[in-house]
Parts: sequence; C-alpha cells; structure tokens
Amino acid sequence: MNDPRKRKRQRRPRGAPLDHAPEGITYAREQTGMTKRALAEALRISEQLLCDIEAGRRNAGPELLERMAKRLDCPLVVLQAKYVPHIPETSGVSAAQRPENSAPLGP
Repeated sequence: MNDPRKRKRQRRPRGAPLDHAPEGITYAREQTGMTKRALAEALRISEQLLCDIEAGRRNAGPELLERMAKRLDCPLVVLQAKYVPHIPETSGVSAAQRPENSAPLGP
C-alpha cells in the first residue's frame, strides 16, 4: 500500500505565491471564446482544476502554463504571475504627510 517508489505530491503552502496570474488565464481564455470545459478538455485536466486555477485556489506550474499559452495562442507572460516588489514605508512618515502629496504652499 505504501510504496516508497511513488512520489508524494507536495502541497503549496497556504499563502505561497502562485506561478500564474489567475486573471490573466481567465482573460486569455475569454479572448479566444473558449469555455472552461473546452480548455480543460484540450489541456487534459479536470474542469474543477481549471476552475481552481482561475480562482487562485490551486497553482498552475510552469509546464501547464506553457501548454495553456500554446493552446490559447498567447504569450506566456500574459499567464505568468507578475512580481511586485515590496516597498517599505520610509521613516514612519505616512504617504499623506510626504511633501509630494501635500497641497501647494502660497496664494
């Protein structure tokens, strides 16, 4: 029953970043006029998995993203997650108090 040769599927830690942009996949699919069912069948994955990927509940790995891009005839970058760097707050000054966000002085 417990075969050590079988790989255990590793779960993505809760809150870990996704490899894909859920809204990008939905957008590309809708632009081609495909339904979720049609795309899932073309990719040979379950419709539930595709729904979870588009909702951001499950991750689409690099191999699946490449297959999606090819099937949807779109650049891979449309489907990939976008990196947004974290910019720390500077010296406790709120954005409203910064000089560039204040009202001009004078009459």
